[in-house]
Amino acid sequence: MRDPARDATEATLVKRLVLPALIALSVYFALFGGEYSVFEVRRVRSENLDLEQRLTELRWTNDSLQTWAESLETDSATIERLAREKYGMIRSGEVLYRITAPSDSVMDP
Repeated sequence: MRDPARDATEATLVKRLVLPALIALSVYFALFGGEYSVFEVRRVRSENLDLEQRLTELRWTNDSLQTWAESLETDSATIERLAREKYGMIRSGEVLYRITAPSDSVMDP
């Protein structure tokens, strides 16, 4: 026959050792294991912040390009300025001065 006092001691031992071990194991797995671990959540949040910043920059660039495209389609002053700067176009009666970089050749004194 089994001793009831010994059974109670074993039950108490199980409660004192096994139950906290199971709880600790569960907490460990909840924090560091699986697909949604603390490290994975941190990495995803960091990646999300980087992507949001990139999206903001791209939206700003897109708005700037859209404004530039609209000014090229509708604003004659912008078109004239671009033609003057890029292609060296001048109006009649104007004189064009071009400043160029010096050549790489060495000049004798």
